Amino acid sequence: MEIIKVAAKSRSTAVAGAIAGVVRESGRAEVQAIGAGAVNQAVKAVAIARGYLELDGIVVICIPSFVEVDIDGQERTAIKLTVEPR
Repeated sequence: MEIIKVAAKSRSTAVAGAIAGVVRESGRAEVQAIGAGAVNQAVKAVAIARGYLELDGIVVICIPSFVEVDIDGQERTAIKLTVEPR
């Protein structure tokens, strides 16, 4: 499954559309963010996507977790938000 990566400058509505599309297609989506600004945009996007999916009769939950990622040879801790139907 492809991971939706969110940056602090990402538009939350665009990310929400991506989340909703992946959930409709694959049944679940994984969103990854590093840093406070990116996590803020990711959480807003999940909330917006929840509204988009409710219009289609899909109720989703969000499961947050930590994940270690390698960026340019450096280990970083990211927040992973798994969005899946309830």
